[in-house]
Amino acid sequence: MRIAIMGAGGVGGFLGGKLAFGGRDVVFVARGNHLEALRTQGLRVVGAEEFTVSPVTVSDQTQALGQVDLVLFCVKLYDTETAAAQLEPMLADHTIVVTLQNGVESQQRIGSVIGEERVLSGVAYFPASINMPGEIVFKGPIAGKPLVEVGEGQGDSGRLAEQLIEEFQKAGVTAALSENANLMLWEKFCWIAGVSGVTAATRQPIGIVRADPDMRSLFVDCVRECAAVGRAAGVPLDLALEERLMGLLETNPAEGKSSLLVDLERGRVLELDGLSGAVHRLGQKYQVPTPVTSAVYAALKPFRLGDTTRPSAKRL
Repeated sequence: MRIAIMGAGGVGGFLGGKLAFGGRDVVFVARGNHLEALRTQGLRVVGAEEFTVSPVTVSDQTQALGQVDLVLFCVKLYDTETAAAQLEPMLADHTIVVTLQNGVESQQRIGSVIGEERVLSGVAYFPASINMPGEIVFKGPIAGKPLVEVGEGQGDSGRLAEQLIEEFQKAGVTAALSENANLMLWEKFCWIAGVSGVTAATRQPIGIVRADPDMRSLFVDCVRECAAVGRAAGVPLDLALEERLMGLLETNPAEGKSSLLVDLERGRVLELDGLSGAVHRLGQKYQVPTPVTSAVYAALKPFRLGDTTRPSAKRL
């Protein structure tokens, strides 16, 4: 199985690195300083696991990499359509794309470019980020979750999804198939939309948020609003979801920061429109009030395009 990693940031870099380190045929799509470091120094993972992959097959031109069997689509939400338009040279008749992005609309957005029948949804349950060009920090798994979960497909796409899970497991990545991809997406979305919005709006790590009653209440309200929107959209989110996500808040490292907060601190473009912004917009669509999430979204909107005057705002 030949696998392409579209977006070699935290999630894509770690998963692609694990697969390549385990001997799988993996190619990476990257850009900028990160691309150059991968070409010249290889890919290094540090943190909860440490290993180096060298050499790395990487390019910013998908046509240079050729066709693959499967693409792990790991770009930021704001780059979705642009990156999807670059997939065509890598797509054979049987190729499928598994999106591991944060939102709940990626399958439809990518599908509008390459055909929705080619796209499967997935989620990554671990924090990771680019520490410096060519180096990924992996902060460990989330308790009680596999590192990756992928929605079941039909026919050829289903067989490729099963093969992907096998390849992950052989490479030491805990992975599973989900019978209900929409439920899988929304459960992760309620967590990430809540924790990213609140940590970014308050500029505080998870430990401060959970220790302060007012910030903690802010997180609870965001999770409840997101879950209400999901239920209005027909997703069978159980009533214990909010309690489980509060438990997740308790078990996350106190120093932990959402990727949205990290990007905000570094002056980068934010995934805001696909997170708190999506809850706000879908709440309006389904006539579900989201006052707290909408306030968080409004407070962060002035920063969503990043600060291009800062060197750290450059995309890696």
